Amino acid sequence: MILNADLIEHIDMTPDTVVTLTTGHKYMVLESAEEVVDKVIVFRQKLLSPDLARLTAPREHNSGSESRS
Repeated sequence: MILNADLIEHIDMTPDTVVTLTTGHKYMVLESAEEVVDKVIVFRQKLLSPDLARLTAPREHNSGSESRS
């Protein structure tokens, strides 16, 4: 599932990470609050990037076990 970053009202750590949207819906996510914020920042940077090819480039699937060089 992908959440609309524009609808995030707040993120609670209780100790699970719960994202509350402006619609009132709440979602428990696996990521920490810091990871959610980082992902929103990266998403917005891509939107504001003058390089439009970054938006249409295929996404990399990083399963965590892959290493990058």
